[in-house]
Amino acid sequence: MDLSISRADHGDRTVVHLGGEIDVYTAPLVREKLDEQIQAGRTDLVVDLTDVSFLDSTGLGVLVGRLKLARTRGGSMRLVGTDDRVLKVFAITGLDKVFEIHSDVAGALAAGVTPAETS
Repeated sequence: MDLSISRADHGDRTVVHLGGEIDVYTAPLVREKLDEQIQAGRTDLVVDLTDVSFLDSTGLGVLVGRLKLARTRGGSMRLVGTDDRVLKVFAITGLDKVFEIHSDVAGALAAGVTPAETS
């Protein structure tokens, strides 16, 4: 199982950094860790996929499910990714139209910030 997971809070936003492979074996752990954040009220999530080398349909399903869960609780989930193979999976499935995908964490954190939050 080749997966690393870490998190960092940035004000009201939480960045969950994933690295390695997200597949049928590791996806349950990703689901568990994202659920922990959402259950704790950290519903404005940025999921950093920059160091993900492989993502299969099980991993996609986890991300879609957590996006829906965050939205039902008034939150959001943005993704960060630069790996062409990983981005291609989103493009092929049409999920690049469902998720906001940014090229870096700073851009994802800045997205959706209201002027009142920046002052």
